[in-house]
Order: sequence, then structure tokens, then C-alpha cells
Amino acid sequence: MRWVEVLKAAAVSGSVASVSSIVGLALLARANGLPPWQPVNATSHWLHGDGAARFEGADLAHTAVGYATHHAATLFWAVIFEAWLGRRRPSALGMLQHAMAMSALAAAVDYGATPHRFTPGWELVLRKRDMAAAYVAMGLGLAAGSLAVRGRPARGGRAGGRRLVA
Repeated sequence: MRWVEVLKAAAVSGSVASVSSIVGLALLARANGLPPWQPVNATSHWLHGDGAARFEGADLAHTAVGYATHHAATLFWAVIFEAWLGRRRPSALGMLQHAMAMSALAAAVDYGATPHRFTPGWELVLRKRDMAAAYVAMGLGLAAGSLAVRGRPARGGRAGGRRLVA
């Protein structure tokens, strides 16, 4: 797959993953009695320090910066995901497995190898299981977006009448 194709596919799958994980974060925040944008505000902690996680309002400095940062990071992971898939067109279940593996890798890197200042910041406002659920939402979005771009493979994992290498 050429890089232009990878970037186009990643723009779709990354955007769907970004929105699905933001919706998941908002729902998780509400379930914990927090404003829905507080986890997004926390993502702006790279700019405003950990105090960004305590900001309960919605504004450009915290919410917009947090969302833009989150969206950019999700696009980064989508580029890696789409490059990894290449020309493969797995079944819906296969795509979901690949997307969940990529989401798990993102979580491991975000919270295991990234300096605190550059983590998503969700740990400042959510429990670990809620953070895991947000990464599941990201994986669902990656899978849905990539399936939308690639179309549905024919029966038996065939696409366009030819078997693609998995």
C-alpha cells in the first residue's frame, strides 16, 4: 500500500477512532459524576500541567487543545495501524482483532513508555478500568473506520476475487 493510501485510510479510521473514544470518555466521565469534557481537558495537561484535569468547564484552552491533541494522537496510531494492515482486507472479526491489538499497543506505549507530561492524562480523572474502556472504544473506531475505507471482503476472506496475504 502506498503512503498516500495509508494516509487517506488513516484519516478516516483515525477520525472515527478519535470520535468513538471521545464519546466513550464522555460517557465514562458522566458515569463517574464528572463533566463529560473533563477527560478531554485532562489531555491538555501537556500544556497546562496536571491542573488541567481539575478544570470542569469547556473552553478553547483546555477542551479544544485536549481534543486536538487526542485527535492528532489517534491519527498517529491510525497511520501505524493502516500501514500494518497494508492491502489486507480481513473479515470484520479479523479487523476487530487487529484494531484491538493496535489499541492495546497504544495503551501500553501511552502509559508504559511515554513520559507523564505526554500521556493522554486520563489517569488524572478516570479509573484504570475506565481508561481501558476508552482504549476499547478507540479499537472499535479503528476497526469501523478501516472497514468503511476497505469495504467488505468477499466470502472466505477474498477481496476482488483474489486471496490477499494475511
